[in-house]
Order: sequence, then structure tokens, then C-alpha cells
Amino acid sequence: MTGTGSRGAAGNGGRLAELDLLRFVAAVAVLAFHYFIAFRSVWGETPAELFPAISTISGLGILGVELFFMISGFVILMSIWGRGLGAFALSRVVRLYPAYWVSVGVTAALYGLTSATALDPRLDSGGYAVNLTMLQRLFGVHDANGVYWSLWVELRFYLLISILVIFGATLGRCLVFMGVWLLAAGFFAGSDDYWVELLIMPRYAAYFVGGMAFYLMTRYGPRLVLWCVAGISAGLAVNAALDRVAGRVELVGYAAMPVPDWAVVATVVAFYVLMALVALGWLGRLRWRGLVVLGAVTYPLYLFHTAGAVLIIPALRDTLPPWLTAVVTVLAVTVFSYLVYRLAERPVQDFVKARRRRRTSEPVPSPERVLAAPHSLGEKASVP
Repeated sequence: MTGTGSRGAAGNGGRLAELDLLRFVAAVAVLAFHYFIAFRSVWGETPAELFPAISTISGLGILGVELFFMISGFVILMSIWGRGLGAFALSRVVRLYPAYWVSVGVTAALYGLTSATALDPRLDSGGYAVNLTMLQRLFGVHDANGVYWSLWVELRFYLLISILVIFGATLGRCLVFMGVWLLAAGFFAGSDDYWVELLIMPRYAAYFVGGMAFYLMTRYGPRLVLWCVAGISAGLAVNAALDRVAGRVELVGYAAMPVPDWAVVATVVAFYVLMALVALGWLGRLRWRGLVVLGAVTYPLYLFHTAGAVLIIPALRDTLPPWLTAVVTVLAVTVFSYLVYRLAERPVQDFVKARRRRRTSEPVPSPERVLAAPHSLGEKASVP
């Protein structure tokens, strides 16, 4: 099997519906971790005690962000192929900021206009304004929403991969980029140095590199060197995941975060297996049109599920059973996320796409017509 022959859609920048499904799974995993494990202040008691039957699998939802990073490595490398730096930057702005700006505004309104106190970031108007840039961590400002930390990681990944955009993505350059990043991440694993974390991101680099390796398999076929890169990244990813989960367990106690080490290892391995199946085309039959909608809703769901929990759960928890309260909240947040996609994200994306299509379809004027055209200052051009 060759990557270009069997996965032409991926190789040409097409959309893979199976990745939309994985995105949605990752978002639901993060939501489950927050709703059923992390949001004690929202429920007023330990969520793991309210939902003991799903406490372990919900605890593993903390790794949903890592799955996002793997998918991002795959998709971003696919999207930069043959694209210039300006087009890449514009695509990222259009993709990330519209829903994000709505999220910052909703969060500011939630804590400024209601009596909600759970998970309050305690920001003034200036703090929320800085959050609008998505660079608040660079300026030492607290995140308005706890999930924003991962967007800061994403932005740094975009900055790093811009190196490939500038020089042009090829198999050889990608392998060098991935190899150097993996070596640096392995060498500095466990480092608390600010600059190491800022530039190398040793806790998350393996996930991005793993996703990149799997994309290259779709383009060039499952070469041995790519399997080696994916395997090395998997080893680093398992260690990073074990450390992250262990830190959470140490912070809140095993009763509140009942996740054993073997389950962490199995989850990360499952991520790599799923991405390998995507790369090999074995999930290519997943072509239900609804998967595209799920993929589109994923980002707003990730951004707004916290605000939804803060607003809805305290209002219902004393009158409805915990399970019903959770179901109502999830449904409400999902509907709201879809509305954000349709009313905020999609119009901006469609507008930008239409502008780009108009620009590429405009005829190039002949030299004679350029000379004969009026100048911008309103003067007539003279033809010698």
C-alpha cells in the first residue's frame, strides 16, 4: 500500500471523517473528566462519589487533551503541505478565534452578571481583555477558563511547525524536525525549566510528533522509519501520561481520581492504535455525514462545557438526581455549542473561504491593461 494511492484525500489536504469522530471522542472525554471527576466545587461534593460506576473511565478522560494533540499533529502537518506562512496563519486564526472570543465573553458575563462562584478565575476587565489574545500565559495572566491552557500549547506547536512552512514540508525535513524535537523532549523530560517548557514542551511533544508520523504514513506509506518515530514517541507519551495522572492523584487522592497506572498505559496505547488505523486507512469506511457535524461541534463543546456546568449544575443538583442533572447539562451545552458553530464559527470561515476563492478566480490583467489603468491616486496612466 502507498500513502498517496490509498489516502489521496489526506495527501491532498482532504477531510478525514474518522478524525472528526476522534475529535468528538476527545472532547467528550475531557467533559467526562471535568463533570464526573474534577468539578467538585460545581457539584458541592466529590464527583467520583456521585458517579462511582464510571469514575475510572471518567478519570482517564484527563488524557482527552493528549488525543487532541495527536490529532493536531496529524491535521496541521496535512494542512501546511504546499501552503505559505500567511495562508497557514490565517487558517489558524479563523479556526481558533471566533468561538474562543465568544467563550471569553460568555465567561466574563457568567461571573459578572450572575452569582456563580465555582471555578471563578477572579479576573478584572483587563484580565479578560488579555485573554482575548489567547496569549495570557505569556503575560502572566490567569486563564479565564481552565481549558485554555491547551490552546497555549497548540499555539506554540503552530510556532514550531512554522519552521516547516517557511522551508517547505518534505519527508526529509519532517523527519529531521520530528527527530530533533523528540530528542530534545526525551533529554529534557521532567525538566521544570521555564524556557524548556515554553519552547520544547517535553510533556506534549511526543503526541504531536506521533500524529505527524501517522500523517506521513498516509502520504508516503507505512515506512519503517515512520513506525520507529511513532514507537519512540509512544514510549515518551506513556511516561508523560503516567506522570500527569500521578500528579493529579497525588493532588486529590486516589478515591477522587481512581485511575491505575495500567489503565493510563492502555489508554495511550489505544490512542496510537487508533491513529495507526487512520493512517492505514482501516477506518476509511466511517463516512457518515453526521461525523462532520460532530467534528465541527467539538471545539465549541470543549470551550463551553465548563461555563455550562457552572451555570446549570448548581441550579439543578438539589432538585434532580445527579445522573439526570448531568444529562441535562450535557445536552444543553451540546446544543449551545452547535449554535456557536453555526452562528459564530461557520459564517467567519465561509466568508474567508469565499474571499480566497474570489481572489484566486480573478483574471490576471495583461501588461497593457495594467499600464492603461488609473493609478490609486486618481491620475491617468500614460502609455509611452
